[in-house]
Amino acid sequence: MIARILVACLVSFVATAASAQDFPKRQLTLIVPFPAGGPSDALGRAVAQAMGAHLKQTVIVENIGGASGTLGLAKLLQAPADGHVLGFGTVGTHVANVAVFKKLAYDPIADFEPIGLAGMASTMLVAKPTVPAANLQEFLVYARANRDKLTYGSAGVGSISHYACVVLLSNLQLNVTHVPYRGVAPAMNDLMGGHVDFMCDQTTTALPQVLGGAIKGIAVLGDKTLSQAPAIETASAAGFPGVNVRSWNAIFVAKGTPAPIRQRLNEALRAALSDPNLVRQMGAVGVDLPEGAELEPAAVTALIKQGLERDVPALRARGEYLD
Repeated sequence: MIARILVACLVSFVATAASAQDFPKRQLTLIVPFPAGGPSDALGRAVAQAMGAHLKQTVIVENIGGASGTLGLAKLLQAPADGHVLGFGTVGTHVANVAVFKKLAYDPIADFEPIGLAGMASTMLVAKPTVPAANLQEFLVYARANRDKLTYGSAGVGSISHYACVVLLSNLQLNVTHVPYRGVAPAMNDLMGGHVDFMCDQTTTALPQVLGGAIKGIAVLGDKTLSQAPAIETASAAGFPGVNVRSWNAIFVAKGTPAPIRQRLNEALRAALSDPNLVRQMGAVGVDLPEGAELEPAAVTALIKQGLERDVPALRARGEYLD
């Protein structure tokens, strides 16, 4: 009996390995669970093209926006576990959504297989030009004195711009009014127009406005100085090491996708992220590409677990929900 089981397992393994050698058998699809034109979409398209070149198959991008990314990931859940349908997940879809949906349609760890990180970006605290603060300590003094009338904008409940500000405000022990928008563009427009006082946004969208003088850069929400703006202090240097929020994007497949196929996809992702054109393209907009151990699928799981443990309680304490 034991011999039969061992033979059956060996046959199954050989069949799966052979299937992985033939992979991919057709065109692949990368589901980006956000509308076209945003930071995740831009990165997703660039990575899809570079992965396709390595796999010698076209990887098309399908944008399925709505419900903070949950609609797109729900479609990935329904896809066959054969590696031909991929999904783009973010710190929003896999961490923040756990806090802002009373009943989430998926489990961010149990329902997906991570392939690897695709890119990361720092977040920063930015303010309208009239806010009298040049660093985080000055901002804290100003915010404490004006907490009853201060407002901050975001791309919506559960977005990275909301998530980052919640982590910041929790560490600063402040509670100010949140003004959610339908996307980062209208929020940024109102910040530049002085209709909200501050935002916490990815460098990919905030830094160009800071460098152009439209808004004021107060602090990087982490411990890594920006090479494009080294004068902007980090939250860690200002005495708040707990304020460390980076936006990340990762590629996932449906649970149950065979390990050899996941390995093949990870190899294609690694090849894509080493492409000089992609490196230049993403570097120009402030996206950091993973290196070393960050390229392992386990790095994605570690980031999700860290966010669930560290940040979800702070998000839930705000009592802002999407359903």
